[in-house]
Amino acid sequence: MFAFVAQSPVMQLVEQFEAAARAAAARVDRVPRSADAIAAAVQRLEPGAKRIAIAEPMDVDAELFSACRRLPGAFSGGGKKEFAAADAGLTDVFAGVARTGSVCLDIDHEDAGYVSLLPRAHVAVLDSARIVARPADLFRPDVLGGAGLTRNFVFITGPSATGDMGELVRGAHGPHRIHVLVLV
Repeated sequence: MFAFVAQSPVMQLVEQFEAAARAAAARVDRVPRSADAIAAAVQRLEPGAKRIAIAEPMDVDAELFSACRRLPGAFSGGGKKEFAAADAGLTDVFAGVARTGSVCLDIDHEDAGYVSLLPRAHVAVLDSARIVARPADLFRPDVLGGAGLTRNFVFITGPSATGDMGELVRGAHGPHRIHVLVLV
């Protein structure tokens, strides 16, 4: 006899988010909510990274980035030239959208906009409890404490791509690779 085990609403959104993000050419990994797990994932995803720019997190506990700050070549602060010279950038994101596989980055928070855009790879850390079903949910005051109504943010849906000159080229206007670490 088989028993039906209902999946939690959060895990349903995580699975939908993962499928949509992968369809948009992003890599998605579930990682435990620990500093060491995040650092290990960054090293596994970007093994050749010699310089890793780290933006101060706003929506996940800053302690979760502590082990990443100890990685070889990790740095915070700087200017556009330093961020553009980085191999990878690490940020948190304030939300994810299950339907589109997008992450939502507050571009006004410290250096997060530069760290997500200028390096060749962007590693975004997303709390699984902050995944919403649809983009419109972010503009409701009862969702995520109304964060979508008070922030200057962008939707990031996979690496940028253009087919303007023939074949599809990824990373034309930003990172070539997008990795999303979903905290579970």
